[in-house]
Amino acid sequence: MDGRGDTAGEDGGPFGRPLFDDPSARALSRVGVVDVGSNSVRLVVFDGAARSPAYFYNEKIMCGLGQGLSATGRLNPAGRERALAALKRFALLAEGMDMATPTCVATAAVREAADGAEFRAEVEAETGLKLWVIDGEEEARLSAQGVLLGWPGAAGLVCDIGGSSMELAEIGGGRVGRRLTSPLGPFRLQQVAGGRKELKKHIAATMAEIADRVDGQHRRIYLVGGSWRAIARLDMERRGYPLTVLHEYRMTPEQLSETIAWIAETETGQLRARTGIGAERMELVPLASLVLKELVSLIRPEEIHISAYGIREGLLYEQMPDRLRARDPLIEAAHATEQALARIPGFGRKLFDFLLPLFQTVRPERLRLIKAACLLHDTTWRAHPDYRAEACFDNVTRANLGGLSHPERVFLGLALLHRYKNSRSGSRLEPLFTLLAPEEIQEAEVLGKAMRFGAMFSIHDPAEAGELRYFPKGQLLELILRPRTEALFGEVARARFQSLAASLGARTEVRTEAE
Repeated sequence: MDGRGDTAGEDGGPFGRPLFDDPSARALSRVGVVDVGSNSVRLVVFDGAARSPAYFYNEKIMCGLGQGLSATGRLNPAGRERALAALKRFALLAEGMDMATPTCVATAAVREAADGAEFRAEVEAETGLKLWVIDGEEEARLSAQGVLLGWPGAAGLVCDIGGSSMELAEIGGGRVGRRLTSPLGPFRLQQVAGGRKELKKHIAATMAEIADRVDGQHRRIYLVGGSWRAIARLDMERRGYPLTVLHEYRMTPEQLSETIAWIAETETGQLRARTGIGAERMELVPLASLVLKELVSLIRPEEIHISAYGIREGLLYEQMPDRLRARDPLIEAAHATEQALARIPGFGRKLFDFLLPLFQTVRPERLRLIKAACLLHDTTWRAHPDYRAEACFDNVTRANLGGLSHPERVFLGLALLHRYKNSRSGSRLEPLFTLLAPEEIQEAEVLGKAMRFGAMFSIHDPAEAGELRYFPKGQLLELILRPRTEALFGEVARARFQSLAASLGARTEVRTEAE
């Protein structure tokens, strides 16, 4: 083994061939990834595997390949049959999607089962798909890279739980550091004899072994895997959290502890009814909760983050050159959306440049949101005018975007809402505004009203029609008009300019530039 599991061979394995033969086609090609895990088998097709790929297709079957593996040493017969049927379907789907043969990775169950090699041969014979079996450390590395795809600046400990194992990896500075695997998957824990007391002792003992190999405490834990996401969804339900997007959902250790206690004392059917979590997944949640409770007690993080990105996204990240990895996933996604949906692609950058004098003192992390808003400001123009403002908000808060926290989603959505509508009062979206501080709500309104003015001031380029100057200490908003385009500052433009000034609490001055 070279640290990348069973990836060596006559054709080099999944990393021996690039996902794209021509690097210039990276942003245009469809890429399929099949993940054969201990619990689920999934096909994901990325449409345009650039810095922020879109999910063209996503299908998961809960096969339970690893159920009973620790007792029998073999794959679950029923799960094996379901997995093979799913892979046959995935192979045929891939043929119709105009893409290369999917990259197929298998993890703990196929890796450890006595009949794993036999299953791989059967899959290849029946479907033409070649399963590449990776070891636990490689699984940890790929999952960590999936987290880095969504958070380029992520630093902490990635924890990926599957059906048969749990992987850990340290990340920071855009790189994956120490990594390890452990036998703490729920399927294995189901085989621990002696009841709940012995189960908790077993988990604690295994965690103690992990503690010797993990480098100290980490401020953040990034959780990857369906069982963790189910716990996060239950946490949202218990807290009455207003946004149900799981990616970048954050919990404190105290909140998580309360939720784990709530899960233990609440009937499973009731939890499923309130959240829509499937029966097969919910069956594993209590065991996963015990593991997570012990992990948090061991690491003592300040924050716990949920990642929707994992091993499949890590396979894409593997192929990216450093220059592509360094790009901002949010800005890349906003650029792609503008190109696909805006009336005038490219106008967003011009709008950003025109409005920049209003935001000279903002922090870099806020400036990227302003840039993203400008790129997205016109991407819902086809919606009915009566619902365009809310459509903007819904699109960005629920979009599958990386590099965006929940408060940032709401800030971006609220700014786009105000791009189309002066007032937000009485909106059905008001519960989501609680994720922002009052000053952030005000900043979003200013940005939205700035876009509302700049977007209609000039159709081609607002900078060619005038120049904004803002003096916050003097509470002055100034507009300097170009002589030949002075007529663009008509009645509607004046009203929107005044609305922007009011949101800033500034007086206005409009003058024409000298010839």
